[in-house]
Amino acid sequence: MKVKVENVENKANEVKLEITVEAEKFDEAIQNVYKKNAKYFSIPGFRKGKAPFKMVEKAYGIQIFYEDAFNEIAGDVYGKALEENKIEAVSKPEIDIVQIESGKDLIFTAVVQTKPEVTLGKYKGIEIKKVEYNVSDEDIEHELSHIAEHNARLVAVEDRPVENGDTTIIDFEGFVDGVAFEGGKAENYELEIGSGKFIPGFEEQIVGMNIDDEKEIKVTFPKEYPAKDLEEKEATFKVKLHEIKKKELPEINDEFAKDASEFDTLEDWKKSIKEKKENENASKAKFEMEDEAIAEVCKNASVDIPSGMIETEIDNMEQDISSRLSYQGMNLDQYLKMIGKTKKEFRDDYKEQAEKQVKTTLVLEAIMKDAKIEVTEEEIETKIKEMAEMYGQKEEDVKNNVNLRKYVQTTLETEKTIHYIVDNAKIK
Repeated sequence: MKVKVENVENKANEVKLEITVEAEKFDEAIQNVYKKNAKYFSIPGFRKGKAPFKMVEKAYGIQIFYEDAFNEIAGDVYGKALEENKIEAVSKPEIDIVQIESGKDLIFTAVVQTKPEVTLGKYKGIEIKKVEYNVSDEDIEHELSHIAEHNARLVAVEDRPVENGDTTIIDFEGFVDGVAFEGGKAENYELEIGSGKFIPGFEEQIVGMNIDDEKEIKVTFPKEYPAKDLEEKEATFKVKLHEIKKKELPEINDEFAKDASEFDTLEDWKKSIKEKKENENASKAKFEMEDEAIAEVCKNASVDIPSGMIETEIDNMEQDISSRLSYQGMNLDQYLKMIGKTKKEFRDDYKEQAEKQVKTTLVLEAIMKDAKIEVTEEEIETKIKEMAEMYGQKEEDVKNNVNLRKYVQTTLETEKTIHYIVDNAKIK
């Protein structure tokens, strides 16, 4: 195999490889393709799949094997060409076949984008703002009130009409143009007034009703209602109220602490909540300072990012969104239809975010090399052990996962680089 590499004119971070594969190797690939597909050829006088190569060639033409033979050989030789020439490709190659013929060298070109060089600016001694979040008594009381809300019980109300915040038990049936519509009827339906779970305007009209009252409620379905045939249509609901319930909150004291926590006293519980919130605030402050530091070093650096890297990052984002949608029983096409966007518009929305993420990765990688930041085998082993314990897997199984090990190393390198930037920053 011979490889000639040249930069593409007027295209930064793009190279053209001309790859020549010996005729013998290409002919060998043709023979391999023939053997794999022999069973599909029917030649008079021979059982199916038993016709000699020369007979198949005569009947169908040698060219029938070219595409498959090229596909069989091209991936391997292209990969070796990149490796031998130390080319770090970041896009799919654009392939052009120059010569393809049995008995002759196979020649093709591959134009590919390469990983760009980063020109670093100032990354040591940058200025970032100190971020601190204090925990106030109000924060602790708010947390306790939130927990009390979750532990509230519903008690029946019989001496007053419905108020906002009450939970009601109702029957209802909806009509559009006097005709009942599918899914518009329910009995003994539990509805919290003010929750916003029902059609806009519905819950507000329940307020003021008394037990056993019947009422007609008029509403208009919103523009983007899931049932398209009901969008923006006026509807009338016949409603009957059966029950009114209100929340009764527990008193926040030592007894509540014993029931709702692992502590015997309210004071001890408050101390635990404060400590937990202080840890959360410290993590939040650390993240924000790191985020500011990363933004600053990226602003100081310059890099010409190939379009292929941005497209790959958008691919990753798209795949991540598709995975999350699948847990909701939806695919990407259904989601796009629901939000009224084309695939191109969807991808364009993520272009700026993808470009920012790619630049961040490249800049941090360049700083890591420039500052000679390294991760030890011991650090990798420790992290792998933590992951194995966290996910209940055998440590040896996790250790032998090459991709996971590489991911752990990259993650630790990134973390160390960010810590290095922040540790060397001037905190205002």
